[in-house]
Amino acid sequence: MAVTTELRPREPKPSDAQVPGTVAPRPRPASLPLACGIALGACSGACAQDTADALLCEEAHARGLVFTHDAGLGGERFLPEHLASGAALFDCDGDGDLDAYLLNGARTHLGQGEGEPNRLFLNEGGHFTDATASCGLGDRGYGMAVAVGDVDNDGDLDVYVANYGADAFYRNLGRGQFASEGDRAGLTNGGWACAASFFDYDLDGWLDLYVGNYLEHDPALCCTDDAGRLEYCGPLTQPPQADALFHNRGDGTFEDVSARSGVAGARGHTLGVLCDDFDGDDLPDVLVACDADPNLLWRNRGDGTFEEVAAARGVALNAFGKAEAGMGVAAADTDGDGRGEILLTHLGSETNTYYRAVGAGGFADRTAESGLGASSLERTGFGLAFVDLDLDGRRDLVVANGRVRRGPVEPGAEGALAAYAEPNLLYLGRGDGGFDLAPARAGAAWREPRVSRALAVGDVDGDGAADLLLANCNGPAQLFLANPPTGAHWLGVRAFDPDLARDALGARVTLVEAGGRRQSATVQAGGGYAAAHDPRLSFGLGAQATYAGVEVRWPGGEVEHFPGGGADRALTLVRGAGRRAP
Repeated sequence: MAVTTELRPREPKPSDAQVPGTVAPRPRPASLPLACGIALGACSGACAQDTADALLCEEAHARGLVFTHDAGLGGERFLPEHLASGAALFDCDGDGDLDAYLLNGARTHLGQGEGEPNRLFLNEGGHFTDATASCGLGDRGYGMAVAVGDVDNDGDLDVYVANYGADAFYRNLGRGQFASEGDRAGLTNGGWACAASFFDYDLDGWLDLYVGNYLEHDPALCCTDDAGRLEYCGPLTQPPQADALFHNRGDGTFEDVSARSGVAGARGHTLGVLCDDFDGDDLPDVLVACDADPNLLWRNRGDGTFEEVAAARGVALNAFGKAEAGMGVAAADTDGDGRGEILLTHLGSETNTYYRAVGAGGFADRTAESGLGASSLERTGFGLAFVDLDLDGRRDLVVANGRVRRGPVEPGAEGALAAYAEPNLLYLGRGDGGFDLAPARAGAAWREPRVSRALAVGDVDGDGAADLLLANCNGPAQLFLANPPTGAHWLGVRAFDPDLARDALGARVTLVEAGGRRQSATVQAGGGYAAAHDPRLSFGLGAQATYAGVEVRWPGGEVEHFPGGGADRALTLVRGAGRRAP
């Protein structure tokens, strides 16, 4: 049956913020506590066995989110196995809380059956229910990454699934029902996609799509380690593919503008993609984390074309002039100067690399002085996120690890991939651009060795701190609820454009604290590794129960100011309802 979609902006739903009030509370799941509590009495599972100051509480099974990724292991070290799999936290049915989407593997290309489909879990008052059979998102491709965005401005979030093989695009028909429309929409990527992100590169109001492709894979190619055992091939054994850029025409279809825009003109083994304004010209650029190749930074010229400037801006190589094995990429203002720092996760034997913002649109490798170098040298990082877990107003860092080559089996590692499993990392931010490794604050479940990949971020339980959905390759998904200290205050912010009826991806939000200190963050639904995130922002305020105001720099550069007030609430800031800057 044909599906017809009316492609025009809608009016905000009654639950959206309305003028004259510029803010509205976000619905809170009824059955979850505001926080686990300092004594962890409200938590269950592994979290209840941790110390009282553990910041992460693993609650997947307790909340009904029961999922085990099937990589379809066959023993031949099939390359896509060890890069999978993706995850998303997003409100698929428009009820105000975050649902979970987890990708799976399939091996039809090897004649070994369809495999398990991707799974969608609906958040119903804090408990998750598997709704895959009824929602239409049970894609059976070999899932790698996922991107989420409202491509038709109808108020419902659509889903792009990057696969080994044909990608898939699902349009949201409303109330969490999806229809596969990749061919109809023109989203037919020809490469092996490992990353994807929605963003509006030409600021016409319609979300476009950047797809990061990895390499020209030869399934018959066999690689061995020094002991002569079969091992996963490295990226340089096969040539890279060009990335793809799809322009949203606004009529339900997309045009492949990869060549015309210039992004097909340089190639790297792409594994991570982050869309943000990296040079302050109010145009969204694209930073590409490349595996063993120099990274790419596509500067948006504003005329529909991009210029590759990674070397000139200082992010192509590390401080020693070497290309590294880029996996995931994230950015955040870690020192309060209003500019975003960049972190890329890398292979074991390489550090994760941290680039501080310097000069006008430039960056410099400051890994050695950041506190992030030595502790990451023995780990292979994939998913990552800058989040304020303890709500003290300083961005912390979480990194999901898992090897791509055999190594010593870590205590507690289990399963067919035990020799690839590693514990994850947690760092507490100092607020000056530096970090302190804090494994004891993470909690026991976070430190369990697994082959971790995608890390999706969003406030699942409405306590103001960002929670984490972790996808583990050939292992169980984990849901880590943040457990901030009692008495820590917060502010949630959604930047909403009523003319587009959706979140204003690319907007820059600055929270002004009562004492004048400023925190800044970009509204994004992508970044990290293979994950899609809730674009609503979370700011920690520590002991401050009030804030002085919020400034929003909307896509295109228009600035509005919104008044301050009391903390511990989620606000929706509506474009056009604030006080415009002169």
